[in-house]
Amino acid sequence: MDDPDGLRVACVAGPSDAGKTTLIERLVPRLAERGRVGTVKSIHHAIEVDTPGKDTHRHREAGAEAVVGITPELSFEIETGGKREPPAEPAAGWLFEDIPSTAEGRELRALEGAIARFRRRRYDVVLVEGFTGAPLPTIVVGDRPSIAGPVIGDGGDDLEVLVDAVWNLEPVG
Repeated sequence: MDDPDGLRVACVAGPSDAGKTTLIERLVPRLAERGRVGTVKSIHHAIEVDTPGKDTHRHREAGAEAVVGITPELSFEIETGGKREPPAEPAAGWLFEDIPSTAEGRELRALEGAIARFRRRRYDVVLVEGFTGAPLPTIVVGDRPSIAGPVIGDGGDDLEVLVDAVWNLEPVG
């Protein structure tokens, strides 16, 4: 890798069912050949990712702000807050400046916190699915939505062109 301390972040944006997830599934293994890859997915509806009644859910219901589960094959972290009330991040403002106290602003603050965690864990690339309001380099899939970041590719571009476009981004922060 060219910059061992750098984290490159790119959004993949487009309308529902345009192929965003499919493109990410194709990009991740190619990018992973060069370094550590993480992903962030914007979900617009409430879901329960923790099984009610199980121990980690009970920990969270008891008031733990964050719960980490470790299995023989996976580990996972659940934090309270989400997009509505993102947890306070000690380095808030390091990526996105002047974020308003609106629903979109809280969404960006939650995204910034997630990216900060990948950065601290020394990932090389983060692909963000959705978050069209984030002023990050973006690969557009399908009909072009209104996006806040510069376009670095199109979902119809050659996969290697897109991999290079992401890998050659300036590291954030």
